[in-house]
Amino acid sequence: MEKNEFRAVIKHFYLKKWTAAQIKAEFDEVHGDSATALKTVYFWINEFKRGRTCTEDEARSGRPVEVTTLDIVEKIHGIVMEDRRIKVREIAEALGISMERVHNILHEKLHMEKMCARWVPRLLTLDQKRMRKDVSTQCLALFKRNPKNFWRRFVTVNETWIHHYTPETKEQSKQWIMPGECAEEGEDCFVGWKNDGHCFLGIPKELS
Repeated sequence: MEKNEFRAVIKHFYLKKWTAAQIKAEFDEVHGDSATALKTVYFWINEFKRGRTCTEDEARSGRPVEVTTLDIVEKIHGIVMEDRRIKVREIAEALGISMERVHNILHEKLHMEKMCARWVPRLLTLDQKRMRKDVSTQCLALFKRNPKNFWRRFVTVNETWIHHYTPETKEQSKQWIMPGECAEEGEDCFVGWKNDGHCFLGIPKELS
């Protein structure tokens, strides 16, 4: 029997004031292993008690299926090209589609990824920690040998990445890139300071 036929029989026995156990026993005797489950019998008895008359499945509510069209893909591509730091939520709101659909188009159709546009400090490796310890030990030895000469000749240097746009957080620095593109927008340079306040700037030869 089909499920709707079982439901109709349950309804028939319910109207005859049969209990769920009696209905289940009748099903087992006639249909054996293919009989509907006891919990299903209980479910439909409760449905009929609250006034339900139809044994067909009720229409399910939910978000309609979204279709990806070439027009939508081109619109998303155009929006991202105008502002590579735009958020998925903002694109979805602008086009009136779901965030899931925008995310799918960006990654599966346009093959785009959102990358950080700035360098982010990482944890030092064990070798890097040892190297810094050795350099610090050498500097301390030079200082103890001749403090005045040490301060006169000591120069601190820092390597930094200069950007046209400096975000407040790592997340804000992310931008959409096409396959083969690079997210970095800046020039690598070296900045140094001396104890008398003088500062110098060094740019790698390949950038000069």
